Amino acid sequence: MDKKILERIKGDLLVQKNKILEDLNLVSEKNSSHKKDEIRAKFPNFGDKPDENAQEVDEYTTNLATEKILETSLRDVDNALDRVEKGTYGICKYCGKEIDEKRLLIRPVASACVECKNKLQHAV
Repeated sequence: MDKKILERIKGDLLVQKNKILEDLNLVSEKNSSHKKDEIRAKFPNFGDKPDENAQEVDEYTTNLATEKILETSLRDVDNALDRVEKGTYGICKYCGKEIDEKRLLIRPVASACVECKNKLQHAV
């Protein structure tokens, strides 16, 4: 893989990671009663009236779903950055062939080539 493209992708991944962390901070908070870096969705407090309680539950449910999506995205970005550091970025984890640069520019967290990804999707 061209080193300039790899550096560009790494930069894009770092920008994406920072954005995900910012978004996570909006919907979650560190959980001091559990594991060290564990986070949990924020539970809003709008008041004690029934309609306010319903609004709290609605927003908390949204925060839970958003947190799960963001954590998955963060994991994917961290895994891609780890592959960059290990020198295995751009290699398909299934067939061992090089992943097309166009695919990696479009989807920098990709760990499978298009051919293997298609096989996996059609196998299900």
